[in-house]
Amino acid sequence: MQFNELGLSEPLLRAVARAGYETPSPIQQAAIPPALLGKDVLGCAQTGTGKTAAFSLPILHRIDQLAGKEPCLRALILTPTRELAAQIGQSLETYGKDLDLYHTVIFGGVSEKPQIAELKRGVDILVATPGRLLDLMQQGHIDLSKLNIFVLDEADRMLDMGFIHDVRKVVNALPRSRQTLFFSATMPNEIKTLADRLLVDPVTVTVTPVSSTAEKIDQSVYFVDKALKPKLLLKVLTNPACERVLVFSRTKHGANRIATALEKARISAAAIHGNKSQGARTTALEGFRSGRVRVLVATDIAARGIDVDGVTHVINYDIPNVPETYVHRIGRTARAGQEGTAFSFCESEERRDFRAIEKLIGMKVTEVSEPGFEAGTAPDERPQMAPRHHQGGRPQADRGRSDRGGRPGQRPMGASGDRSSERRSPPRGRRPGSVQKARSGPPRPAP
Repeated sequence: MQFNELGLSEPLLRAVARAGYETPSPIQQAAIPPALLGKDVLGCAQTGTGKTAAFSLPILHRIDQLAGKEPCLRALILTPTRELAAQIGQSLETYGKDLDLYHTVIFGGVSEKPQIAELKRGVDILVATPGRLLDLMQQGHIDLSKLNIFVLDEADRMLDMGFIHDVRKVVNALPRSRQTLFFSATMPNEIKTLADRLLVDPVTVTVTPVSSTAEKIDQSVYFVDKALKPKLLLKVLTNPACERVLVFSRTKHGANRIATALEKARISAAAIHGNKSQGARTTALEGFRSGRVRVLVATDIAARGIDVDGVTHVINYDIPNVPETYVHRIGRTARAGQEGTAFSFCESEERRDFRAIEKLIGMKVTEVSEPGFEAGTAPDERPQMAPRHHQGGRPQADRGRSDRGGRPGQRPMGASGDRSSERRSPPRGRRPGSVQKARSGPPRPAP
């Protein structure tokens, strides 16, 4: 099947062709036709399957048909992270280049004033994260009364990040008569309940079940002592084939330590997590995308929404305790038909989690070893304990502290907010400061 068989308008087909796409992915083939007909869609698809275009293209098609002379908020795309919001905004800009539509992206961590100014000018499509959306709704800057299409993207991640109550508040403000496109990589019970509430007679689309891993990913595991993980990472990265590497750490502090150690070893690296400032996160991501940064170290929440082509290797420095997370992690490589490699560093306390991963993916991951790094070869670095003497009370045990991930931060990419370092000369017909998509012909005047 080709894109011209899906029923998309000619301007969208031209934009898709300019972007270099010829054949729609399975999720696009299954989701776009019913979405164009105005039907609700329930999509179960993980990252890297092309789901952003699966809802962006039909939204642009339908809103272009509905749009009047003045911008009016007719489509809302709700997404959990700033990175993903910016990515969706870029997709709308790419595919809607020949359409006379306005869109903008709003999220927290940046000044709300430029975002409010854009909303006052008028937009047809809004991409938002839950917190900032609710803030601006409460201030009276967002009118959802004429909304035609609502998209909830990465619903399971909304649940993971504690946004599910915010999502419900947004849903309560939506018109009852609307089209809803609902996407989630996994379907836990709470997400199923939410989907049942939001969707009316939906077309269900399931592509690449979460338990499956890409066929073109070469997966291996090193069973290694925890103390040897830093040196093993350096050893693995001596391989010149590791050109663009994404390393996953369970904690924010761990990500910082890994990136610092790599920099000391003269390996270009950067960390991205919730404690990083908006500017630092964008700099790290752009450096990784451009090739200036060879290794990006990320926590799971911060990595959601990272869409970078050409990732050659994914390294699980820490084994995730949720098996599905492993699938999402390694899916960052071998995208768009390319091949990729995934390594996992598994210490003794993580073996139970790794067995759960193998059970989920239905295969035994190949065990590999590096001389001198086998499990059980690390020296015992625990301090020798002095004999304890009874002093009339129970000795206190040391209490460890855990590092819990926080909400990611991000600076805008082609969206509203501080765009001082990303300004480009606007195309003919574009209103100053907006992310307008101008139709070939007379541009729509700004209100």
